[in-house]
Amino acid sequence: MYYIVSTNKSFNQASSDLESAVIRHGFGVLHVHDLGTTLRSKGITFNDECKIFEVCNPAQAAKVLAIDMRLNMALPCRISVYTEKGKTKIGLIKPVQMLSALSQEAALVQVAKEVEVKTIQMVDEAK
Repeated sequence: MYYIVSTNKSFNQASSDLESAVIRHGFGVLHVHDLGTTLRSKGITFNDECKIFEVCNPAQAAKVLAIDMRLNMALPCRISVYTEKGKTKIGLIKPVQMLSALSQEAALVQVAKEVEVKTIQMVDEAK
């Protein structure tokens, strides 16, 4: 269900490279949640880094919503850059498996496959 790769890049470089890859593939970065900074600002001890990139391709999102409006709760796609045990990783939950668990609409599978191919390419390019 997950697609996660390790990289020798720093957390900041991997984050920057992911953002560039997202744009190259015709998606936009809607928001970046800096989870590590947020947790630390609340007084929680959190030694790792974690940024969650909300990414979207408007045409693909519109197709998903036309098939099953309830899936607005699963959008946009999220790709994370994070550290774990001193290693930088980039990952996502695969759209085909996630959306298939949320809706039984057959037409959704094709859209999810197209998005999955693109998001995995983004991750691979950023690593």
